Amino acid sequence: MSNAATHHPALAAADPEIAALVGAEERLQAETLRLIPSENYVSAAVLEASGTVLQNKYSEGYPGRRYYEGQQNIDQVETLAVERAKTLFGADHANVQPYSGSPANLAVYLAFAKPGDTVMGMALPMGGHLTHGWGVSATGTWFRGVQYGVRQDTGLVDFDEVRDLALAERPKLIFCGGTALPRTIDFAAYAEIAREAGAVLVADIAHIAGLIAGGAHPSPVPHADVISTTTHKTLRGPRGAMLMSRAEHAKAIDKAVFPGLQGGPHNQTTAAIAVALHEASGPAFRDYAHAVVANARALADALLARGFDLVSGGTDNHLILMDLTAKEVPGKIAAKALDRAGIVVNYNTVPYDPRRPFDPSGIRIGTPSLTSRGLDDTHMPLVADWITRGVAAAGRGDEDALKVIRSEVAELMAAFPAPGLPL
Repeated sequence: MSNAATHHPALAAADPEIAALVGAEERLQAETLRLIPSENYVSAAVLEASGTVLQNKYSEGYPGRRYYEGQQNIDQVETLAVERAKTLFGADHANVQPYSGSPANLAVYLAFAKPGDTVMGMALPMGGHLTHGWGVSATGTWFRGVQYGVRQDTGLVDFDEVRDLALAERPKLIFCGGTALPRTIDFAAYAEIAREAGAVLVADIAHIAGLIAGGAHPSPVPHADVISTTTHKTLRGPRGAMLMSRAEHAKAIDKAVFPGLQGGPHNQTTAAIAVALHEASGPAFRDYAHAVVANARALADALLARGFDLVSGGTDNHLILMDLTAKEVPGKIAAKALDRAGIVVNYNTVPYDPRRPFDPSGIRIGTPSLTSRGLDDTHMPLVADWITRGVAAAGRGDEDALKVIRSEVAELMAAFPAPGLPL
């Protein structure tokens, strides 16, 4: 009997094609070393909550203020999620309804800006996010986006330059955070600039929310007006998002999410968020968050020792951005070869990259998933060796070498079962 038929019998009976693909994905996630920093493994409890009969309910509005009846249980689920978010992060207000990170950020624009207003964020090629005012995004089309970057010599933010730009442009919003930032975010420095420029500071902590919850990264709560985050990634929840804010902004945030951008929330996701927040409040999650950082630093050190060029020279968090220019292997070729070797990464632009975004110089890796499986810093030299061998094999087109690595990876993964997988 197939894995899908065993673990998903109703799905296998109703739709064997989809069931087979789900089973194949379960095996792929079990057998490969997943190094994409925005991915993780959720617990079996989060998976179960995501697939409950809460899927059947429509719940436009907020607890106690719904436009549909029959909300006796749903209101309690959402209230639990909200209260757990506020407690875990120490925030005045939380909204758990945004469908994902990009809609959450759009709600911030709707709450505080009007089309044509100036907004400021880190440039996408420097490690920022599309929704921080980048041109190809709706946020760069409907608003006037101005971007800051990092220094070419250090890979770090120059706050004097950020301040000068903010005072010259006077944006309504300043975003800090991004998708390829390997260093600690200085929320206090951004807050001082935002106050001087008269801007609302938005901390996008999608990547590092779990590290913040676990005490492995400083919190933006004392400094930012609004905090936006996804609930997956390092937080190990479902694919969803949250907005948190100071009490004075609660009404504007809630109105922007509903009815401003969305209809009914996805109640099954809300329940899974509540479960993930409950898990993140325990001591085991604190250990996990610190282990993620320890593993990333150990992996960065091992890669540096093997001659890799890391943006900013290393990492303070879960993420490593590698520039493969010196290895003479483009990022896309390396990423696809590593995938065939059972090492899952993504090709990524590096700051001041001379190559095109769809064929960049770098790859982006991270340690959340492997840490969830129980790997520790003693395993990181081996991971670095696999990456070294894989990139070298990609450069010379050696598919046999990639197959050898894949078998070695699968052997280690079998010894560290992933949370939530039914295999």
